[in-house]
Amino acid sequence: MSSPAATFATRAHVTHPERGRVRQPYRVWAPAAADIVLVLEGDRHAMRRDNDGWWTANREMRDGERYAYLVDGEGPFPDPRSMCQPSGVHGWSECVDHSRFRWTDARWQAPPLAGGIVYELHIGTFSEAGTFEAALARLPHLLDLGVTHLELMPVCEFSGRRGWGYDGVDLFAPHHAYGRPDDLKRLVDGCHRLGLAVLLDVVYNHFGPAGNYVGKFGPYFTTRYRTPWGDAVNLDDCGSDEVRRFFCDNALMWLRDYHFDGLRLDAVHALIDTSACHFLEQLSGEVDALEATLGRHLVVVAESDLNDPRVIRAREAAGYGIDAQWSDDFHHALHAMITGERSGYYEDFGTLGHFATALREAFVYAGAPSAHRRRFHGRRLHDLPGWRFVVAAQNHDQVGNRAAGERLSQLVSIKRRKIAAALLLTAPFVPMLFQGEEWGASTPFQYFTAHEDPELGRQVSEGRRREFAAFGWEPSRVPDPQSPETFDRSRLRWDELTAPEHAELLAWYRALIATRRQQPSLRNGRYREVAVTFDERRRHLSIRRGAVLVACNLGDAAATFEVVLHHRLLLASDPGARCVSGAIELPPESIALVELLDDDRA
Repeated sequence: MSSPAATFATRAHVTHPERGRVRQPYRVWAPAAADIVLVLEGDRHAMRRDNDGWWTANREMRDGERYAYLVDGEGPFPDPRSMCQPSGVHGWSECVDHSRFRWTDARWQAPPLAGGIVYELHIGTFSEAGTFEAALARLPHLLDLGVTHLELMPVCEFSGRRGWGYDGVDLFAPHHAYGRPDDLKRLVDGCHRLGLAVLLDVVYNHFGPAGNYVGKFGPYFTTRYRTPWGDAVNLDDCGSDEVRRFFCDNALMWLRDYHFDGLRLDAVHALIDTSACHFLEQLSGEVDALEATLGRHLVVVAESDLNDPRVIRAREAAGYGIDAQWSDDFHHALHAMITGERSGYYEDFGTLGHFATALREAFVYAGAPSAHRRRFHGRRLHDLPGWRFVVAAQNHDQVGNRAAGERLSQLVSIKRRKIAAALLLTAPFVPMLFQGEEWGASTPFQYFTAHEDPELGRQVSEGRRREFAAFGWEPSRVPDPQSPETFDRSRLRWDELTAPEHAELLAWYRALIATRRQQPSLRNGRYREVAVTFDERRRHLSIRRGAVLVACNLGDAAATFEVVLHHRLLLASDPGARCVSGAIELPPESIALVELLDDDRA
């Protein structure tokens, strides 16, 4: 049974004209507790329990008030639905009245993801200051690049001042080191003013290890299942209705109260739910209902390594109704082909044939045997369009989860980086860039934390080294996540943009994105219509996308690609590339985009 909202920001609220009072009482769900006390700026207020386990105080919320809860005499603890944690995960909660912010985006509509270019960024390392406000100053660069959608890595409250954000514990509160809630709203509002949509990465598969007090209040976890983070989030055990409500309300809050245009759901394969209506199906349905209420286009993207079409198939067709998903197979096939790496999950990839399958089928493993997994993996797609898949050559996972956080700029030459960029931006899917990729940033993106508990910090550092030792990487190469230098190394250096090689790569990305925008064939999501031929021995790859031919030479000798139709060169990574009668000539390690002309334009 659905419950009333636990905090004033999860339902309509009215501000008192004089005192800033929100006509919503303090409420918290704690079904097993015998006594809950509201501690409000030093005063204690008794709370009453209803039959559904919700406790209510005879006291209305006011914007800016600091409060916490005593649970059976323990605490005080932050509100599980705290809107703001100005002193961090162990501090008191602060009331936030979302109706007080003055938005300027009343007529805003997000561009469709189907024709978009996504840009993933981490607020803490995207700028020198690492704040919501500082990110605003860099938006013109993204606009000039041709980006349409920003994707923020998680911004909810996590332990310490530095972190990736995937160990959040106060899921309704923006991280205090990035700025106030209104600062995040100003960032979203500023993006909309420039025509940029904004997606938010949210994590519902686990809570972080520090400041995680939700278990004090209710059955947010279940011992029925185990995950890499411990007990699973409770989505189908006793009390799970309110836990599901908690996560759905969180998703709706970001979309409604912060005006985000969509969400990226982290690792949905770790959401264990055996109920008849899967949590993802419930969530997608509620987002669709909010979309109709708001009159704004909203999108939900999932990260999943299941290669299961049900994630993105419509609810009417027995799917979960998620709009799109990340495709790791595309990344792995491209990365292994470009770098030659074969360790870990890359052992399942590496040939030009694997990449050709990624282009034509989206999933490389769709019911095929996987050597890495030692079993059959995935299920074949049938009729889903290419814009249901978000693909990348680099992202926070694939860069940051390397031992030293190396980008492609530390692994391969600029020639190969240009090839990777072209193959990404001419693919029949939704391309996503990772911050700094477009200029070949010299800075790595390493795993960093700032846990205040020294013992927890030590455990994280040692665990990181053990994890990479199992992958065959030298533990001594793994930077200490707790060291401030690890974070500092990961901050983008914007002064690099004008250096010759960086400027050259940036110009290439801009040209590719402009060409994708100008050529309808490159935005066609019918990946089954992609024609791919390849020569594994010579390392030649030819991709036909309607009126555009992409010729790629990964070999160490010059290559000639025969072309029957009249054609003209659109773009080439090497000035030595030439279109001649009946052929394209490419230098080693280069790629070219060629427009195929009909007789009238020849």
